[in-house]
Amino acid sequence: MAMLTGCGEKAAKKTTQAVNAVSNVVDAPLNYLGAVVEAKKHAENVIDVSYINQDIQMFNASEGRYPTNLEELIPNYLGRMPEVPYGYKLVYDTNTYTVRAVPK
Repeated sequence: MAMLTGCGEKAAKKTTQAVNAVSNVVDAPLNYLGAVVEAKKHAENVIDVSYINQDIQMFNASEGRYPTNLEELIPNYLGRMPEVPYGYKLVYDTNTYTVRAVPK
């Protein structure tokens, strides 16, 4: 009987591995789509931030100083402050004169 128990455990382990493999194949499209959505959100943040950072440098070149806040960029350098994705905010670092999109 000890042999049958041992064989049953091996068979159960192989069955579990097979179920997990099938589950991974079934979930793969959903996992992929989730990753694409997250990558798109990140890419949008990077584009918005790089655009503002360029405007900060243009402000410095024209005015001879860096802006004390982002509102100084409006309307001559930015038409309006870009909207950031839900759950994020813009942070302007006056030590490095750069903007980052960070989670709230």
